[in-house]
Amino acid sequence: MRGIRTIRRYFRDAAKSVVRNFSLSLASISCITITLIVVAFSIVLSYNVENFAESIRKDVTIIIFLDSDATTEDASRIEKEIKSTGNVEKLTFKSKKQQAEETANENEIFKTIINEWTDETNPLLDSFELKVKDVEIIKNTANKIKEIKKVNTVSYGEELVDKLITIFNVVKKISIAAVVALIVVTAFLITNTIKLAIYARKREIEIMRLVGASNLSIKIPFVIEGLFLGLLGSIVPVLITIYGYIGLYDFFGGKLFNSALAKLITPNPFIYLSSLLLVIIGILVGMFGSWQAVRKYLKI
Repeated sequence: MRGIRTIRRYFRDAAKSVVRNFSLSLASISCITITLIVVAFSIVLSYNVENFAESIRKDVTIIIFLDSDATTEDASRIEKEIKSTGNVEKLTFKSKKQQAEETANENEIFKTIINEWTDETNPLLDSFELKVKDVEIIKNTANKIKEIKKVNTVSYGEELVDKLITIFNVVKKISIAAVVALIVVTAFLITNTIKLAIYARKREIEIMRLVGASNLSIKIPFVIEGLFLGLLGSIVPVLITIYGYIGLYDFFGGKLFNSALAKLITPNPFIYLSSLLLVIIGILVGMFGSWQAVRKYLKI
């Protein structure tokens, strides 16, 4: 019971301190709020960029056309050599007859023309459709396949895919770096803000020491105060994350530029997990900043 009463007193003292030093508390809360809004933006951007990259990894397909004189034996050999590259997730063979039938089924005009083709007059080429395991090395895989005998053309939209992968990787790294930098800056600012609060209450602390208060009992209320500041500072960013992302998702209809490769992450449960992460970051940064200020500047 005594321990529970002590903890209650710590929380009560910390809450009173936040109210009593409202101007300093408001400065810390504002600092946390602004920082967490930017952190929220970085989190949303980073996760969606990763989602875009994952969509590319799943959808990118290498189309491999064989020479017009390639035989069934050639196709079997080529299939084995493609699989030997080690970057094969799914490999599908399509004969020129299959391709003609698929094209005919898609368009009535083409169907009329294609129905007149024979095996000898069919101008299409046998092909393989390859989905790779690792899109990061798709260029090396394509180059290896080009060297295979009886392979006519290898295509996967290389310029666009390479540029998109590079851009996504850069954006992701920048977003992560921004989040880390903002958290460090916020911790530093809160440390200095709490330091001011400690200095303003220097006489109160001296009295506590004179009546025999332990170092821990003096430090803990400041740490809990940092917890309150972090929690209060995360409220606005959480609301912006939840309602802002839902609005953004609805406005774009779930995908940017109406592209299947740029699908946004569905709001549920993403917004709630992101909000929880923001609250945790706010609380930890607030507590860490307070602890650092107490440890470094409170001379007891």
